[in-house]
Amino acid sequence: MPGLKAIHHIAIICSDYERSKYFYTQVLGLSVIREVYREARQSWKLDLALDGEYLIELFSFPEPPPRPSRPEACGLRHLAFQVDNIEATVAVLQKEQVVTEPVRTDEYTGKRFTFFADPDGLPLELYEI
Repeated sequence: MPGLKAIHHIAIICSDYERSKYFYTQVLGLSVIREVYREARQSWKLDLALDGEYLIELFSFPEPPPRPSRPEACGLRHLAFQVDNIEATVAVLQKEQVVTEPVRTDEYTGKRFTFFADPDGLPLELYEI
């Protein structure tokens, strides 16, 4: 489609704002651009960046409905993060008690990857470049 340039951001709704804020900022290391409380919606909105690039909007809403994510539910399948060293990144996650799947190799690209989940079970991937 003419005019599309890049993905601007990914929006994630969480069930426990403080827990997810900790996970995305302290465990994954994303930096806070802006944090606002939207009184009319009883909702926090946290704008997060990775290496200075705006990436994720983290929202909280009162009692959001659950969304199935596994196995292979229709909709967003996962969010993948590029890493240089998958073992080092997995080690950091495991120190934070984040469970990761065994590292596998993509049969088509030969690249290594693994999956883990955010506090609400959203599938996340590490993909080694």
